[in-house]
Amino acid sequence: MQRLLIKGKKKLTGKIEISGSKNATLPILAASILANEVQIKNIPLVRDIFTMIELLKFIGLKINFSKSKNTIKILNNGKKINTSAPYKLVKTMRAGVLVLGPLLAKYQKAKISLPGGCAIGTRPVDLHLFALKKLGAKIKIKNGYIFATALNGLKGSKIKFPKISVGATENAILAACDAKGQTTLTNCAIEPEILDLIKFLKSLGHKIKVQKRKIIVKKGETKKSFFHTVMFDRIELGTYLITGTLIGKRFKIINVDHRIVKTEIEILKKMGVKFKIKNREIEVLQNDKIKTTNISTKPYPGFPTDLQAQMMVLMTKANGKSKIRENIFENRFMHVPELKRMGAKINVKNNLAEIYGPTDLSGAEVMATDLRASVSLVLAGLIADNRTIINRIYHLDRGYQDIEKKLKKCKASIKRI
Repeated sequence: MQRLLIKGKKKLTGKIEISGSKNATLPILAASILANEVQIKNIPLVRDIFTMIELLKFIGLKINFSKSKNTIKILNNGKKINTSAPYKLVKTMRAGVLVLGPLLAKYQKAKISLPGGCAIGTRPVDLHLFALKKLGAKIKIKNGYIFATALNGLKGSKIKFPKISVGATENAILAACDAKGQTTLTNCAIEPEILDLIKFLKSLGHKIKVQKRKIIVKKGETKKSFFHTVMFDRIELGTYLITGTLIGKRFKIINVDHRIVKTEIEILKKMGVKFKIKNREIEVLQNDKIKTTNISTKPYPGFPTDLQAQMMVLMTKANGKSKIRENIFENRFMHVPELKRMGAKINVKNNLAEIYGPTDLSGAEVMATDLRASVSLVLAGLIADNRTIINRIYHLDRGYQDIEKKLKKCKASIKRI
């Protein structure tokens, strides 16, 4: 099993280009079930995407994937379609449940494995099923599978989510695209990745309007073929903004739109970080005096839970006590024991973490527990004394394309062993 070896304290200089968004690509790939022929560009080369592609092949879609061009062509001729998603594919990637909505809408039936347990929380699919039932689906859960049918097709409805959910919003939009009549969704998630999915579906021919947290969906005349370019990965951008703050020198991030990470940039500015922003480029200006801050994770446009672990590493460099309140997942401080092994001073009580700084971190052997926790250990290793070894980096490969290659180009001492 591969590990990462990092020798810390080396200043990072150069440019990092942000890859396509994993969290936008996954629902867009699921949405391709609704299309006849589509070409998708700026695909990130990460494990979750490869798993979703295998799932689409299992369903019966014809796929031509060019890794060298980060482009995928998908053809759905409607022949030999398998309306199921087996456990072996869904267990490693929770986004597999997103094929439920489009399969049910287009083929009136679906059999999808329940996603397995998640390291950072329960993440149930009850809100997905709540929305699909409102659209007229009959649903049973048996032997670890969701059995869904809509023998007369789905029918548009008014659906108010009791709680904001990214995945449930996506599945409901996908199902509503092939439902009869109009669907109005309220209390929706409005993450940029959902807006990119909507852009894809509108290019396909469907009629969708977004009004704050309300989304109105109506089936349209679908085009025979079209192409879509996936947005950049805002979580990868946020990760490298924090990396540049920690140990950058003439450190630039390219292929981005700073407006999408407005919240993150404002918080970093309050911590004393300075940026130079022009066109699609952000330069992180060196700052040795980091100020404390308090953050709470919230749905977009609030501070993202997916950047909480990385921000915690930065807080070890702030002068005084900082706080993080985790409001999205109930078990997302699993990186704390590993950071404490490296010398971080952190107290956790329920969903509140208190971080005391400034603290000099020391290299150690540590273990990744989930995707974002793994990258926080990379950041900690980059600023720590001596060597850090990170185990279980398969978590990292689920969501960060070529992370060690990108960091090496900026003079980091990092390699797989």
